[in-house]
Amino acid sequence: MDKIFVKSASDIEIMKEGGKKLGRVKKRLLKAVKVGVRASEIEELAQKLIKEEGGKPSFAMVPGYFWATCINVNEGLVHGIPKAEIVFKEKDVVSVDVGLFYKGFHTDTSFSVALGVDAATKKFLKTGKGALEKAIAQAQAGNRIYDISQAIEETIKAGGYSPVKALVGHGVGRQLHEGPQIPCFTLGKRQETPEITPGMVLAIEVMYAQGSPEVEIASDGWTISMRDGKIAALYEETVAINSHGHFVLTG
Repeated sequence: MDKIFVKSASDIEIMKEGGKKLGRVKKRLLKAVKVGVRASEIEELAQKLIKEEGGKPSFAMVPGYFWATCINVNEGLVHGIPKAEIVFKEKDVVSVDVGLFYKGFHTDTSFSVALGVDAATKKFLKTGKGALEKAIAQAQAGNRIYDISQAIEETIKAGGYSPVKALVGHGVGRQLHEGPQIPCFTLGKRQETPEITPGMVLAIEVMYAQGSPEVEIASDGWTISMRDGKIAALYEETVAINSHGHFVLTG
């Protein structure tokens, strides 16, 4: 993971603008995820919307990755290629991750949605949303990354689910992935984790599963799924820290 970069007030103003643009893109994509829609159609829509917003797709700037979105279904967790052969079906849990590059800065966000919600799936997704809200509440100057991780871990485990340990949230800015790493679980001593300071911008990401936290990489070299085949989900927002607290850029 790269070093931690503290942003200036002018940098954050640009990121606010980019975040609003990405937030609008996310809302459109969320509405477009329906039974019978192909992952490639969501990708095409994302490309169109990002262009209309005057930005560029962040993920397509990652070496070897050529798409604006990562789309995963059910046991798929992250980095899924938005393939035409993926057609959303009734009772699927669909996760969409998307980033936008605007005026030199990246913002990053993701969501999961169930197509035909039963009570168990509704509880599963509600737990992830709640974990993200509690994690963001800990994104305050003077706290530590440990506090964000603890909020995620405790909420996910209280719901009876598993936080993923193989992947982390991250800082974001001129690079899509900057320091600090933000695990979905606590690691080491609180005082040894980075202190949260004004000017930090964090992509806080909740990644969790109904079963084991163990993951595997598909033969396409990108798609990361749960090894036991049980359902996974993720929720992510880009959050900026100031002296008064924080604000969500991509909401």
